[in-house]
Amino acid sequence: MLILNKTAGVFSKPSKRNMYEFLRSFNFHPGKLFLHKLVLGIETSCDDTAAAVVDETGNVLGEAIHSQTEVHLKTGGIIPSVAQQLHRENIQRIVQEALSASKVSPSELSAIATTIKPGLALSLGVGLSFSLQLVDQLKKPFIPIHHMEAHALTIRLTNKVEFPFLVLLISGGHCLLALVRGVSDFLLLGKSLDIAPGDMLDKVARRLSLIKHPECSTMSGGKAIEHLAKQGNKLHFDFKPPMQHAKNCDFSFSGLHHIIDKMIMQKEKEEGIEKGQILSSAADIAAAVQHTVACHIAKRTHRAILFCKQRDLLCQSNAVLVVSGGVASNLHIRKALEIVTDATQCTLLCPPPRLCTDNGVMIAWNGVERLRAGLGILHSTEGIRYEPKCPLGADISKEVGEAAIKVPRLKMNI
Repeated sequence: MLILNKTAGVFSKPSKRNMYEFLRSFNFHPGKLFLHKLVLGIETSCDDTAAAVVDETGNVLGEAIHSQTEVHLKTGGIIPSVAQQLHRENIQRIVQEALSASKVSPSELSAIATTIKPGLALSLGVGLSFSLQLVDQLKKPFIPIHHMEAHALTIRLTNKVEFPFLVLLISGGHCLLALVRGVSDFLLLGKSLDIAPGDMLDKVARRLSLIKHPECSTMSGGKAIEHLAKQGNKLHFDFKPPMQHAKNCDFSFSGLHHIIDKMIMQKEKEEGIEKGQILSSAADIAAAVQHTVACHIAKRTHRAILFCKQRDLLCQSNAVLVVSGGVASNLHIRKALEIVTDATQCTLLCPPPRLCTDNGVMIAWNGVERLRAGLGILHSTEGIRYEPKCPLGADISKEVGEAAIKVPRLKMNI
């Protein structure tokens, strides 16, 4: 049972009067008949305020998003209290824009789905508070959404993918491999033991001061690394992929980050420049870092595929690997994963880039999937709370490690 979080009281909820005025602003085609169920999805788990309306056939009727990237680039990372304030300032407008674009009035919605786990506590609280007011006023069912479940199921909106399939979720805040057996039926095969790959790439980009690079000044850290890597030689620096002797599907990026940090410091001394100036070898470092991360992710994913096939958890041929999350848009990492899927007779599928990063569409779609399956639909929101940390599915990573599957060496000619 969900219990009210004691810290929920710190969030300023929209007043009932404000919510009433908000709902009164909608006056679309009275009596218009929608043939399909409609779900409003709301996402505020990190630094994007997003909303969308999706029908049960997968049609995206309207969506809106407010990105905080520009603000957080200036502060050198996400400051939770700043993210919270920006969510508060934008959530009503974003929901209004999504509903207006969809030509759906709030009373015509079948349910409201909102990310409540995992994520930044202060950010999750804003979306949950707003949603609960909306649900209370409209008397609609509420569908709490697990952020990673939503990322995993997005592919079923864009492609015809049946269960089971393997999913690799890689982003700035998450890194995991899971077998998806149903809408809310996941087996966790492995996860990052420390930081996420997107977080590490952002940290390296900040350490290299890529925001001062004329070609990268408006890019996120991960995008800046990918852009600059195209101009560099990945073989110029020899970084070893982490956990080479651990025969499991877990990931680790903090040790690699520490090694890269020390090497950058050494290069700064060699070039006689201070921290904050751009190294002449920045492109080579970016290329080497990106390639090492890609090889690490590819090898763990390769082992996950072999484990699932060995245990008959996936089809021996035509099995599907879905890659989602913000880092999934990195083409070098995708190419490394293509080498793995080609070698294992699997199909690699990725949602379009705009649906790989956080968005309202994936939350609404997850709501649709749960509505159709009759899973987790709440008609009373008493005691509902957000959960900043929350695992996905049943953890069988120990069993994966005990299988100790040796992964054949693949040539990563990317």
